[in-house]
Amino acid sequence: MMKILRSLPESSYFTSMVTVALLFVMFGLGSISYTGFFSLQVVLNLLIDNAFLLVIAIGMTFVILSGGIDLSVGSVLALTTMISAYMLQSWHWPPLLVIACVLLIGASFGAAMGALIHFFKLQAFIVTLAGMFLARGLCYLISINSITIDQPLYVALSQGRIGIFGAFVSPSVLIAMMMLALAIYLAHYTRFGRAVYAIGGNEQSALLMGLPVGRTKVMVYAFSGFCAALAGVLFSFYMLSGYGLHAQGTELDAIAAVVIGGTLLTGGYGYVAGTLTGVLILGLIQTLIAFDGTLSSWWTKIVIGVLLFVFCMAQRLMSLGASRSGTATPAVD
Repeated sequence: MMKILRSLPESSYFTSMVTVALLFVMFGLGSISYTGFFSLQVVLNLLIDNAFLLVIAIGMTFVILSGGIDLSVGSVLALTTMISAYMLQSWHWPPLLVIACVLLIGASFGAAMGALIHFFKLQAFIVTLAGMFLARGLCYLISINSITIDQPLYVALSQGRIGIFGAFVSPSVLIAMMMLALAIYLAHYTRFGRAVYAIGGNEQSALLMGLPVGRTKVMVYAFSGFCAALAGVLFSFYMLSGYGLHAQGTELDAIAAVVIGGTLLTGGYGYVAGTLTGVLILGLIQTLIAFDGTLSSWWTKIVIGVLLFVFCMAQRLMSLGASRSGTATPAVD
């Protein structure tokens, strides 16, 4: 038994198991402590309220797996809401065309940052920080005020309800779950996904193996930009407005969800499915505080900070375990 416990930190599923166990413990404590907490609708509400965060965190997962970081995603989300609102309300463009345009803009924005990072050998932190300021500033060129969206399709998707066993989810949840399924397939069953893991593990080794490092990096940041734009579309459904102050700090929430979900910040290790668990834990913390009713919303940040410290320690234990066993940290099954 002791041998099994000592070998747990060396397991490729260690952080994922810890995350899932924490999710169940937190939900169990909430069910015991608060009346009405133990219900399917409470669980589905976590997805409804955090569908946009799940999508943005999916893109962030690929970036972190590749050994990079993307600080621009929250600003790209806000820019997407502003462009969408302006096109719908001022130019009266068809909603599907608007959605296609903003997704293309988001992917292009990400690809441009990826190209700067790879071809000019710039630090991802600096490039995406510049992208964050640029996208946020562009919001205010469109308007310094909030733009309300009353387009019928957006209103219908905002108010839409899809029944599940007596409960319901919003259409945004279905879109987010389809993106999660697509991301899992890309990460674990395609050459692109294997290249992402290889680059995150050791970029020089990936180059020696003949992998398309430059193309993969550009595609990773393009995918992150696409996810940020799609999250902006979902956020537009959720808020029915475009505003330059939307989603401030969301990039940090996305990074927290990815790390809590078990992905190493150094890259090369992690599971996309774990990001869903990370997002649910962040949402569950907010829900527990809301059910309590006596705690300030700032306790959400405090608890998330503690969890990040705990998971950083767990990741360190896992790395030390892999070093002792003389094996590289596993990437995928």
